[in-house]
Amino acid sequence: MSIPHCTPPEWSSDLNPARFASRIRTDTPDGCAVVFLGLADDLGVTLNGGRMGARDGPRAIRRALERYGASDPASGPWPAIYDAGDIIPGDTLEDTHRRVTEATDAILDLGMFPIGIGGGHDLTFPFVRAAAKRWPNLSGIYCDPHLDVRSEPGSGMTFRALPEHCSVTRLYIQGYSPTVNSREHADWFSTHGGFVDALTSSGPWPDADFFFSFDLDVLDAAYAPGVSAANPCGWTPSQAQAWVYAAGRHPRVRCFDLMEFNPGFDPAGLTARLAGHLILTFLRGFAERPR
Repeated sequence: MSIPHCTPPEWSSDLNPARFASRIRTDTPDGCAVVFLGLADDLGVTLNGGRMGARDGPRAIRRALERYGASDPASGPWPAIYDAGDIIPGDTLEDTHRRVTEATDAILDLGMFPIGIGGGHDLTFPFVRAAAKRWPNLSGIYCDPHLDVRSEPGSGMTFRALPEHCSVTRLYIQGYSPTVNSREHADWFSTHGGFVDALTSSGPWPDADFFFSFDLDVLDAAYAPGVSAANPCGWTPSQAQAWVYAAGRHPRVRCFDLMEFNPGFDPAGLTARLAGHLILTFLRGFAERPR
């Protein structure tokens, strides 16, 4: 079975069997617990005046994963993973969003956990929209210096659209930067169920079902130059790892995405390798969830 609206994933034909990527299935999702979904579009970034190139993020992260991570790690076995490929963008932002929701719906209908790899952060909206149909009153944790509560369509729309259109009740932003957000947006966020840096990676977290979204913009530009909006004073990789691992282990995190990787600004591959590491970190936590 294939996931709708997707092109086949591009992996090397001669993967090293000692590497993590050799464990990823592309033939069928049967028996798999996790599905990769490439959110390969950056029209939303363009609409918000950002740096184009995030549409190439999923492909570049696959290349990084071909050379990073052990197929049989000392931390324990990986969950079985299927790669559904990349969403084929539509003619409009709304059409692309519809396709993302339909593809994510198909993954959830199979009883599998979706991991979105992007791509502009607006794509988190249709990705989470599918999960919100199944878990009413879904809450969200997102790691991002930007609130992304714009009213106009684009990469900064997601965390306004989710409460307004998907009954998401609470939002927790981690890594927030007050100097790059307007007072208007901060006021909207605080009056619509938003909490700033109110949680810790070590918990406890509220009793709720969650989505978890990680924008690579939250990382310091010294570690992650290849993003849509470089952060001059962001997180260290260790901070990011702690959050992503906690999300992977949490049994009520229902979907996860890693967004805004822009390989055009990552000539040394630092961001790609770090993005790959964070995906593996999430999977390590996921493998430790109680069954």
